Amino acid sequence: MFIKIIYFKNEFFEVKRIQYQKKFDKNIKQVSERRNVSQKEIKSVGILTTASISLSIDLQAKIEAVLGVKNVRIYSFKKSDATKDTSFKYFTQKDINWKGIYIEPSFKSFLEEPFDLLIGYFSEANLYLETAVLQSNATFKAGFSGVNSKLYELEISESTAHVEAFSSELKKYLQILKKLKN
Repeated sequence: MFIKIIYFKNEFFEVKRIQYQKKFDKNIKQVSERRNVSQKEIKSVGILTTASISLSIDLQAKIEAVLGVKNVRIYSFKKSDATKDTSFKYFTQKDINWKGIYIEPSFKSFLEEPFDLLIGYFSEANLYLETAVLQSNATFKAGFSGVNSKLYELEISESTAHVEAFSSELKKYLQILKKLKN
């Protein structure tokens, strides 16, 4: 009986993920039609990443130092576990409903924030992180090439382990676009 319950739970999440993937695919097609890119200078920055990256790298401090901005906000995706602790640092697949909308209040507030720059700091496809980038109200989005080119205005080809290289490339292109001062 216990095995059936676990199997049912995994099957439930798989059905939910498939439904969620269909919603994401529909929304990503519409993104280029309604995207409005701001030309204003970057003063506020949000970062979306994985828990493994945020635990191994002080991403927030390094981005603040290289870009010269203060109060960078960061959220990390982690796989859900049985003990769901509400956190202002992490979100999970349980924080999204069947319609593909994030329902956890603090994370929803993060996505509604009109950041001047949102950085998708992950280099592998992740449906939950990609949906969060897509739903973000940020006016300019940057991330790693090879994830999903429809999500970002600026893509950088680098490894997630090389924060300084990524940050300096990002800064260089933001200065060329006159979104950061020299």
